[in-house]
Amino acid sequence: MNTKIISYSPQYKEDFIRLNKAWLEKYFYVEPHDLETFNTIESDIINNGGEIFFCIIDDKPVGTVAVIKVNDKLYELAKMAVDENYQGLKLSNLLMEASIDFVKKQNAEKLFLVSNRILKTALHLYLKYNFVEVPMDETDYDRADIQMELIL
Repeated sequence: MNTKIISYSPQYKEDFIRLNKAWLEKYFYVEPHDLETFNTIESDIINNGGEIFFCIIDDKPVGTVAVIKVNDKLYELAKMAVDENYQGLKLSNLLMEASIDFVKKQNAEKLFLVSNRILKTALHLYLKYNFVEVPMDETDYDRADIQMELIL
């Protein structure tokens, strides 16, 4: 199995959407802010100093994560998803490491995320990488009930 992490390319835009819709529809629903993000990937994430990573196995995108620039010192980890058929292979670790490396290279001070407490596997991943729970800021997502951050 040939596994690699790559940066965003427009050819993978639909894979980003597909992978994220799968988990959103399984656990919640696709919210208006999700659709807005899907429609503005290049302008709001890539062209704004962020990045999207993909985990590719045998030339197939099976995982993804977005790193969204809020300002020079703060980035958001968002939209991490791994295809159900490839879960359990620790691919989210590869995506997390690529994300943390990226924000460190940008000289950011903090990486934060919002999530939901029912996503136990995701929360375990965040704790493994030393994210800590902090009070919730205002968010555009109805499903979010926990905020975590990593001081870099």
